[in-house]
Amino acid sequence: MYKDYYVSVIIAAAGMSNRMGSKINKQFIAIGGKPILAHTIEKFEKCRYIDEIILVAKEEEIEYCRKEIVRKYKFNKVANIIRGGKERQDSVYNGILALNERSNIVLTHDGARPFVKNENIEDGIKGVIEHGACVIGVPVKDTIKIVGNEKDIEDTPIRDLLWAAQTPQCFFKDILIKGYENAIDTGFYGTDDSSIVEEIGYNVKMIMGSYENIKITTPEDIILAESLIKDRNTIFNGRNFIFQSR
Repeated sequence: MYKDYYVSVIIAAAGMSNRMGSKINKQFIAIGGKPILAHTIEKFEKCRYIDEIILVAKEEEIEYCRKEIVRKYKFNKVANIIRGGKERQDSVYNGILALNERSNIVLTHDGARPFVKNENIEDGIKGVIEHGACVIGVPVKDTIKIVGNEKDIEDTPIRDLLWAAQTPQCFFKDILIKGYENAIDTGFYGTDDSSIVEEIGYNVKMIMGSYENIKITTPEDIILAESLIKDRNTIFNGRNFIFQSR
């Protein structure tokens, strides 16, 4: 199924990290002894169906990413490190312009989502082949309220219909390009890549993701991330122990 496709992933790592309150880009903060961004890239580096990785970073951080992330951790699939734009949407578009001409499936992913699972990546690629465009996400657990400017509750949507969109978001390249060209022509700015494709009337499927696939945004998320790293290492070491005991 996959051999006829060249799959690229654009990892957006040019954010401002304002909510983290850190002096350095949140994606360079270490969890489990390794930068968040390195954990994220590693997931796609190890996926057998990913052919290239385009990393988008702040202009002043490109060389740091090259030396301290890509070369240090020997990420061979990173084909290019591109300068980010003013908004995330601008950064992803810069990444689109740098794609290999053979690319026909494109995944977009947040650099600060280091816990994406390989099965989620593969499900996303399969979703593109079957539907043309899809998003990884999870059903919301909380009741959601729509609140007006005066903090009055205006509506309570049916929770069963609500999902939290994650990344990767996955598309045939020509569909994603059409969405971005329309956004440029009309001045449309979406909250994610899916909304840009939805704007041109294309149906986007939701694919079940994982509640562990968190986006690290605040200091509290770092605590949760360290806990997830510790839990995974405990499970891994436990399996090794069982294997060796046999």
